[in-house]
Amino acid sequence: MIRVVLPSPLRALAQVGAEISVPVSGEVTLRRVLDVIEAQHPALRGTIRDQVTQQRRAFVRFFACERDLSHDSPDAPLPPSVAAGNEPLLIIGAMAGG
Repeated sequence: MIRVVLPSPLRALAQVGAEISVPVSGEVTLRRVLDVIEAQHPALRGTIRDQVTQQRRAFVRFFACERDLSHDSPDAPLPPSVAAGNEPLLIIGAMAGG
């Protein structure tokens, strides 16, 4: 199981707690994790990535193991500790303002 931490607005939209568990078989990539999240929580479709282009929304960032994964390929394997469920994948809403 992959552990995923969602930002508060997405938690409210999906009606879940701070962390969800996502079953991903085979190679664990960001694309596969997001596919499962959207299948389990249809309310989140289009909030994390564009439904047509599958591109990350501009103000959504991905972090794991103290690394910013936002600009990595969605098909790149996630860090082994995330794939093993030891570390969560953090989906963060970027902040702006002064």
